[in-house]
Amino acid sequence: MAEGDSPTVARRRVRLALREAREAAELTQQQVADEMEWSLSKVIRIEGGEVSIAPNDLRPLLTYLGIRDRARINELLQAAKIARTRQRRSWWQGPEYREHLTDSLRRLIEFEAEAAAIRYYCLYHMPGPLQTPSYAEALMHKWDEEMSQEQIRHRVEARRLRRETLNGRLDQMRIYILIDESVLWRPIGGNAVMAEQLEQLVELTDSGHVHLRMIPFTVDTPMTNNASFELLFLGEDLPENAVMYRENGLSDEIVEDRATTTRHRNRYDKVWTAATDEVATVAFVRDRITALRAAANSRPGDTDTQ
Repeated sequence: MAEGDSPTVARRRVRLALREAREAAELTQQQVADEMEWSLSKVIRIEGGEVSIAPNDLRPLLTYLGIRDRARINELLQAAKIARTRQRRSWWQGPEYREHLTDSLRRLIEFEAEAAAIRYYCLYHMPGPLQTPSYAEALMHKWDEEMSQEQIRHRVEARRLRRETLNGRLDQMRIYILIDESVLWRPIGGNAVMAEQLEQLVELTDSGHVHLRMIPFTVDTPMTNNASFELLFLGEDLPENAVMYRENGLSDEIVEDRATTTRHRNRYDKVWTAATDEVATVAFVRDRITALRAAANSRPGDTDTQ
């Protein structure tokens, strides 16, 4: 129900309804802009979630888009009012983060603060909000030739703040992690840094809020692409509440197309079933911690990825 939505969820509810209605009516964004006597950029920003639409603008737009069911209209008007509720400015909205984080990443951070469940599919590294500061810094510096030091600094700090937000919400959400076996073998930052990272991962699984499974090298159930992704559910675990964040190297995107998010969720469930179970995965991680600690102790000052 819209009455229980946060402004973030309510804004998303409205803009997706508008986009779906426009596409069902086979109208372009330019046609909507012309009819409403708006600029094209206004329509794009509303559908993209950059701005909220005022209820007085929403009423005639719903009529133009062919939405005439009174209950549906009232629901969307109520959501539009909630979406425009003034919120305290969040850290990721600051000018320094607007400059150094991608638009997709900032939207992801906004959704993370609201998600009831997150499913991570990790091919190359630990999920961003679960990374320790040392691991995050070592990982970011792998991109020294493609990102400025200022950009790296802000991204590392953003991961720290995301981690704080997630830790503060663990009892309000469910987290599932599908992690490729290679990630557990790849000692980002060196043996000691990786050992610390895995120790904190085990602590999270011990808390009961995080569920972890490893995709072993032997499993033969591929995903849909070679990119890591996250599926976030803003509310109940239903297809209409799913948002996907997908990244590959330094490129990233937010995907809200229901067919795409549903396909990734179905494939995720298939791989989850084929993956090493949670008890065996945690046992494997503990063995890796022991080996990494032994290697670090035999080479004090080890900080390089092996």
